[in-house]
Amino acid sequence: MSDVLSCPVTGASGPLPEYPLPRAAECPLAPAPAAQELRAEKPITRVRIWNGSTPWLVTRHADQRALLPDPRVSDDDLDPGFPYVNAHRAEIAPVTPRLITNTDAPEHTRLRRTVNGPFVVKRIEMMREPVQKIVDELVDRMLDGPNPVDLLQAFALPVPSLVIAELLGVPYADHDFFQRSSSLVLDGAAPPEEARRAGGELASYLDELLERKTADPGEDVLSEMAGRVRAGEMAHTEAVHMGVAMLIAGHETTATMISLGTIALLQHPGQLALLRESDDPKLIANAVDEVLRYLSIVQSGVRRVAKDDIEIGDVVIRKGDGIIFDLHAANWDPEVFPEAERLDLTRPARIHQAFGHGPHQCLGQNLARLELQVVYGTLYRRIPTLRLAVPVEELEFDHTGTTYGVHRLPVAW
Repeated sequence: MSDVLSCPVTGASGPLPEYPLPRAAECPLAPAPAAQELRAEKPITRVRIWNGSTPWLVTRHADQRALLPDPRVSDDDLDPGFPYVNAHRAEIAPVTPRLITNTDAPEHTRLRRTVNGPFVVKRIEMMREPVQKIVDELVDRMLDGPNPVDLLQAFALPVPSLVIAELLGVPYADHDFFQRSSSLVLDGAAPPEEARRAGGELASYLDELLERKTADPGEDVLSEMAGRVRAGEMAHTEAVHMGVAMLIAGHETTATMISLGTIALLQHPGQLALLRESDDPKLIANAVDEVLRYLSIVQSGVRRVAKDDIEIGDVVIRKGDGIIFDLHAANWDPEVFPEAERLDLTRPARIHQAFGHGPHQCLGQNLARLELQVVYGTLYRRIPTLRLAVPVEELEFDHTGTTYGVHRLPVAW
């Protein structure tokens, strides 16, 4: 099987493309064909979103690298021009606590500083052995269990759920609750009242847990935040909602990268063989970044708003204009990644945009990389005959949330 996806590139329909742009059904792992055409012809262009507003869409890697760190590009979702993902996000923005996900400096800097410590490379690297133990035990359980099996439920979800539970100090026994609630919060197709209720239940759960950590601290992130609350460095409500955000982001995206990464690698057996037969940590680390680049699972784009006029190339983005950064299109930019449609685990891929860029770059990227390095370096070597149990055409992809994924991933060996 070729290591290149043969995906047609088609033009965006109509004078103003509707965003999100549709994916090609035959190439569910590739960026939308229209996004790739826009990157080549109109890398910064207007698009129309669900509410009729017309933010700018940025698809070229170089333009994203220039704009995302620009202090005139704001993450303030209370600005009238902010391009919300959907009506539910617009509705809850005024009552959403100010966090690292919706503030700018200096408030963002203060909040990020309160939670950054546990996620620095040195601290995360100390988790490699515990993560390896989690992965090995789950592989053992798979090998002793039914064959075929749903990899998503048996492995891809439990790995990051166990890891984030240990890191935060959340009882893993409650994982069914927080997985179900997190999925509802992130599901753009869920009824708004259900999503709000799920978010409220998660906040109540973390509120109670943080109170317990305040009274009886442990060696975990929630206990550290409880200490910062006691020291007056952050408010109790800030700690609660920061915990909710980390709990949601800490398992959903990594589970998706495990399942979709497995699909991509099984579709590219030559590349999978490189990974399966190597114990070189550098190759495995680079492979993780290449799969992150190739998949770019955030499908709703990074949303921002201009706080001042910004001139870039032959375009002027005016103050108050919304901006959407299509990360997948940038990660398949041939000016940065030649033959970007080719999955190449030896390609230098670290400058991908899968975690965003600039001051709002993903807080948990070091943790995600470590988990994926352990998973990709273990799963396929321990189960060398792993294969899809159904044709890839029969997999049901889910495009309703912030990230895309699969509902089930039947595998056999």
